[in-house]
Amino acid sequence: MWEFANECVEIVDPLDYVDFIRLIDTAERVATDSGGIQKEAFFLDTFCVTMRDETEWVETVDAGWNTIVGADYDEISDALERDWEQPAQKPEPYGDGNAAREVRMALETHL
Repeated sequence: MWEFANECVEIVDPLDYVDFIRLIDTAERVATDSGGIQKEAFFLDTFCVTMRDETEWVETVDAGWNTIVGADYDEISDALERDWEQPAQKPEPYGDGNAAREVRMALETHL
């Protein structure tokens, strides 16, 4: 695996969760076949190339932060090398982070 490393690709030993998230957060883009990493990359504003034929996180593709390329070498390479334009506005398909406050307010109002 180490023979694939170059100035654009870094191969690392296994990381703990915090270090792994930090790595995704500082990357220009990631390539993965993991559903979880697709979503983490979306939350961290990191472009993702998904090496599968489908994704359970279609909203990340619709938002322009994820592209599905399957296992085709040329498609993977093209996706990693192309210029990605950051979407003008990032949607909030999972909410705006205020769910707990809104639930509390609804409970206080109705109970």
